[in-house]
Amino acid sequence: MKNNLPTLSVVIPVYNSELSLKPLLERLIELLPTMASQFEVLLINDGSHDDSWKVVENLVKTDPRIVGTNLMRNYGQHNALLCGIRQAKYDLIVTLDDDLQHDPALIPILLQKLNEGNEVVYGAPSAEKHGIWRDIASVITKLTLATVMNVQSARHVSAFRVFYTYLRESFINYQGPSVSLDVLLTWGTSKFGYVEIPHHQREIGKSNYTFRKLVAHALNLLTGFSTIPLRLATGIGFLFLFFGIIILFYVLIRFLIQGGVVPGFTFLASVIVIFSGVQLFTLGIMGEYLARMHFRLMDKPTYTIKEIKSHE
Repeated sequence: MKNNLPTLSVVIPVYNSELSLKPLLERLIELLPTMASQFEVLLINDGSHDDSWKVVENLVKTDPRIVGTNLMRNYGQHNALLCGIRQAKYDLIVTLDDDLQHDPALIPILLQKLNEGNEVVYGAPSAEKHGIWRDIASVITKLTLATVMNVQSARHVSAFRVFYTYLRESFINYQGPSVSLDVLLTWGTSKFGYVEIPHHQREIGKSNYTFRKLVAHALNLLTGFSTIPLRLATGIGFLFLFFGIIILFYVLIRFLIQGGVVPGFTFLASVIVIFSGVQLFTLGIMGEYLARMHFRLMDKPTYTIKEIKSHE
């Protein structure tokens, strides 16, 4: 029966989670033998400011199936995930957060959905357990992802996901400071699925994702992985060009019929302000894209590994 089980690589980005790591790993090591014929747990320390790396080092000593990777600084959750995904050696990859909000016991539900013809499956929370502003920002990010990824299941993305390891071949050569794993996965497949699962209240620590960071992430997705803002700027430009032509016809017709120009400084000032605002908005969008090109040309690494710890 065990031979029918898949092989799993569990990738967990670690950031300031010294208190939650040990109970999470105890739960994983207890459950994974019932789900997989072989498995490994890859802990990627993303520049934590607390004693998370010390905890990782101690956990590695307790089990040969745990591998710890220490990055040189904080690169971001998706960058850390990409690091772990490139290290994975088994057929399936499971990703989950380090805050105990994802229950490892639900991994078989995701695996079952994967067997229904999907290549990526998300464990979508049936109800968010964040504050109202964080929830709003999360919705904005998911709507942005749905637009960028062009798949409806993107509205249900989650850090709790399972996918086939061979999908990493589609982005194995990706380099750049900005990473969105969910977008990169669309480079290899369009077979996405999701299942709704409970999302537990965070009991230890607090989330590192704020409203501002999530909105910034959504903007990075739009400008880093799509041309939608540029198309929006083009559309707005055409709209206001049409608006300007209407105003021109209005002024000419009034001059021909009444023999006078349109009176009023307010009217003229309003038109100038509107058109100036549109121009600045469009320039701002182009500036964002130029900034992305600038950072790419700087050749900043996606991540840099400081050390890797495995069981001796």
